[in-house]
Amino acid sequence: MTGLTIIVEDHPSPEAIRTVINNLIEYNNLSQAEKDIYQPLTILLRNDNDEIVAGLLGKTQWGWLFISHLWVAESLRNQGYGSKMMLKAEEVAKQRNCSHIYLDTFSFQAQGFYERLGYEIFGVLPDFPPGHQRYFFKKDI
Repeated sequence: MTGLTIIVEDHPSPEAIRTVINNLIEYNNLSQAEKDIYQPLTILLRNDNDEIVAGLLGKTQWGWLFISHLWVAESLRNQGYGSKMMLKAEEVAKQRNCSHIYLDTFSFQAQGFYERLGYEIFGVLPDFPPGHQRYFFKKDI
C-alpha cells in the first residue's frame, strides 16, 4: 500500500481513540462466540462536602472484572475503606455474572492488601518501574 504514514500522536482526539477501539471490538465480535461488551464500574467514597476521598475504577467484560485503579486518600488508609470498595466491586461483578477478577499493582503499592483479600499472583514484570516489580493478580469469585 502506498500513501500510508505512521504518526505518533501525543494528544489523539477522542474520535481517533474511538476509531481504534470500535474497530477492534468489531473484529473481536466476529472472532468470538461471546460479544465483546464491557460495562464500566466506578465505586466512589465521598465525604460530607461531596468530595471524592476514595475510588475504584474498572470494567466487566467476558465474565471478568478488571480493576484498573484503586485509590484511598492518605488520611483514610488502613481504616477498611479499600477492602469495603473491593468487596462491593466483587458483589457487583457477581451481579453482572462475572466469576473472576484481575488487576495489577506495583511492589511499592498494595501487594499484601490484595493477597489478604484472596488474590493470587499470576504474573510479574521485573524492574517495572526500575527497582520495583509489577504484579498481576487474579481471584475467582
